[in-house]
Amino acid sequence: MKMHGLGNDFVVLDGRVRAPALSVARIRAIADRHRGLGFDQLAVIGSGDGTDAHLTFYNADGSESAACGNATRCIARYLMAETGKATLVLSTARGRLAAVDAGGGLTSVNMGPPQIDWAEIPLSEAMDTLELPIEGGPTATGMGNPHCTFFVEDAEAVPLEQFGARYEHHPLFPARTNVQVASLIAPDHLRMRVWERGVGVTLASGSSSCAVAVAAARRGLTGRRVRIDLDGGTLEVDWRADGVWMTGETAHVASGVLTPDFLKANA
Repeated sequence: MKMHGLGNDFVVLDGRVRAPALSVARIRAIADRHRGLGFDQLAVIGSGDGTDAHLTFYNADGSESAACGNATRCIARYLMAETGKATLVLSTARGRLAAVDAGGGLTSVNMGPPQIDWAEIPLSEAMDTLELPIEGGPTATGMGNPHCTFFVEDAEAVPLEQFGARYEHHPLFPARTNVQVASLIAPDHLRMRVWERGVGVTLASGSSSCAVAVAAARRGLTGRRVRIDLDGGTLEVDWRADGVWMTGETAHVASGVLTPDFLKANA
């Protein structure tokens, strides 16, 4: 299936009956927007052990990611339609995530508590994660994957292609990092743009939005509930006692089958 959350797009494989055979080369081939299908992340739905389903995520470069918030919302919406349930529990490498039908076509997912200790994110050495010793003093946050958030005067003015590539591989982040630039519009409103680890510039990112909301609240720029405007649309993020909840729209674009010729050529 092809799905997206605010233009953050995914190929979703339903592996509940038979797990798909995936190599790094095959993932990259499917990700190719000219010779494959194209995606920011690939997600595989598996059978859950005591949950409604288990989700596994891969970036466009073939690397695995423990978290993908918008894909989780998309799949949750699909499974709600399939089962008639209004609430689900999904297991991921990040842990068990609750999903709720928020009404009006919106889907909410609890992405779990943020990781703000240096070793959990992880960083390469012990330090205060609120303001890293990097030009611009960004904040580091873990949401099952690492994030580096720069608060700037004007997010639109940052050359994100160069900026994101530069910091994704910063030596403070041994597992690389997602990079965000965010501007404060109001105490409950942020403008954000994102460079995703292993992908590049994307129209939206759920885990990045959660990380930015947490970083802004920690720095006293906002409260714990904010509206975040991304290139592809708007997400609502609410950092509650039980975790970081994210709410927004999803879309199921198409369903199809990868041909035997394509699979054979990209084993």
